[in-house]
Amino acid sequence: MSPWAGRTLHFVGIGGVGMSGWARVAHQLGATVSGSDRADGPALEGLRELGVTVHVGHAGEHVPVGAELVYSSAIPAENPERAHARAHGWPERPRAELLRELTALRRTIAVAGAHGKTTTTSMLAHALLELGAEPGYLIGGKLSTTGQHADWGAGEWLVVEADESDRSLLALDVDIAVVTNVELDHHATFGSLAEVEAVFRAFLAGAPRAVLSDEPAVRRLRIPGQPVTTFTTPDPALDLRLPGKHNQRNAAAALEALRLAGFDRGAAIAALATFGGVGRRFEELGRSPAGVRVIDEYAHHPTEVAAALAAAREVAEGRVVAIFQPHLFSRTQALAAEFGAALARADVPVVLDVYPARERGVDFPRVTGRLVAAAAADARPGHEVLWLPRFADVERILPPRLRGDDLVLVVGAGDVDALGRSLVAG
Repeated sequence: MSPWAGRTLHFVGIGGVGMSGWARVAHQLGATVSGSDRADGPALEGLRELGVTVHVGHAGEHVPVGAELVYSSAIPAENPERAHARAHGWPERPRAELLRELTALRRTIAVAGAHGKTTTTSMLAHALLELGAEPGYLIGGKLSTTGQHADWGAGEWLVVEADESDRSLLALDVDIAVVTNVELDHHATFGSLAEVEAVFRAFLAGAPRAVLSDEPAVRRLRIPGQPVTTFTTPDPALDLRLPGKHNQRNAAAALEALRLAGFDRGAAIAALATFGGVGRRFEELGRSPAGVRVIDEYAHHPTEVAAALAAAREVAEGRVVAIFQPHLFSRTQALAAEFGAALARADVPVVLDVYPARERGVDFPRVTGRLVAAAAADARPGHEVLWLPRFADVERILPPRLRGDDLVLVVGAGDVDALGRSLVAG
């Protein structure tokens, strides 16, 4: 059965984690799929192997005649492919519209929250696979179980991340809504925590059932009359392979969602016990030539950084060295002090310059990673903090300072994982 047979979809920014996953699923549903991205990479190569036509660079002629053009919030209206489609009267569709279609095709568990979305969604996908449910899933990281971050599956359930960064979570057709926590993270989108809470409340209002953290900030979002279950920590019988109290809570959320979906608790616990993790979430990269253990962690909010450092303490044999790459100028400007306080918990904090992503440095004068480095130094007077703006600075200065029993945690949502891999390669 190919419910999307006869459709032509063109994805602008197809190399992104989310967009490449949706393109893969659209292809599995029978659509003719193409797309483009500004640079080549593993995601594009994986799509080529499926038979998807992908282009490096953006140009109007890349858009097939009459295609539905799908774009993410990072693609501006003046993009040449969007402009070309618009000039010809072909439909331009934000990614949220496509997500609504996908979630309407299956019973959907959607995981929202400032932190833990990717891991909790991955735990659910893994458990459903282990339980033989053959789920579909759309995840913002690579599921270690399958090596993929998206798949349509053959079962009745679909598991997705519900992203508040562009309010696309409000477009989802949800059966079970999960909210792990609520914090102000995306400062370019929201002016206050109250705005974030309003979006999460609207998300919950669209779901017949919900799983909520027992945190007061989350309990306040409860919709009157909605069947709700709360979570704290999972069953003591669950021996989770991942370190960190935050992962214990993620597992608790996944267990409650599986229970609401009708799965046996004991079987779900057994399935979650085999969960091996997800790409870029406390992912072991290997050891440096000197034997130093290197772990990659996608944390990009102070709460996440603090949780990652606590998890690193659980498994480290010696010092914890944290190499942090701030993500987005707006977030760095708003949370530099909080980032510094979190990083000060490391034995050796190292701060890189800001990864701009979709923002421009010219719009944020005087906002650099140095703000975070200074805040870390202020949070722990007398403690050395290394301000090394470029990867080359880290590669030159840090290795001679490392000890064999150190654990190096490379932290951030940008390309800092590449630095981690270079440290492993030596």
